[in-house]
Amino acid sequence: MTLHHLTRATLAATLIASFSHAALADMTPADVQVPDGNAVALETVGVGAITYMCEMNDEDTMAWVFKGPHAALNDSDGSQVGSYYGPPATWEALDGSKVTGTQLATAANGDGNIPLQLVEANPAEGEGAMTGVSYIQRLNTQGGVAPDVACDMDHDGATAVVTYQADYIFWSAE
Repeated sequence: MTLHHLTRATLAATLIASFSHAALADMTPADVQVPDGNAVALETVGVGAITYMCEMNDEDTMAWVFKGPHAALNDSDGSQVGSYYGPPATWEALDGSKVTGTQLATAANGDGNIPLQLVEANPAEGEGAMTGVSYIQRLNTQGGVAPDVACDMDHDGATAVVTYQADYIFWSAE
């Protein structure tokens, strides 16, 4: 298969699989690195959308406010192995096991891209792929930021859906 026939998700999964975990850790900002004592349990590429709504924010100004994601979690072959949705932010494997978590840190990833993220996972619900997940990293983000269109009182309640892609790396204690 030639490079131009690869989907973005497959390309991203191929790229992440081509790096050693040590090399990826070296390229990851310190703020979003997983603590020692954890090992990669599952690597996925999330492909989906984030919904924003034009409304009054916490600073009492009109702004695009994050409402939630909806993405397919794909393996390195591009096959769906789970979903990511919220709120609350939930990662669910096709086997029904799922985790939520608490954001610990973020790191900028360039204009137009949502930040990289480190999440501490809550205990999994159900038995399966998410059992034992301790941390989730969001890396290699592409897109997903709030739209660059008017959000004022005339647009109060308007929604915008923005596409994005990111690698979600699931870790468990060693």
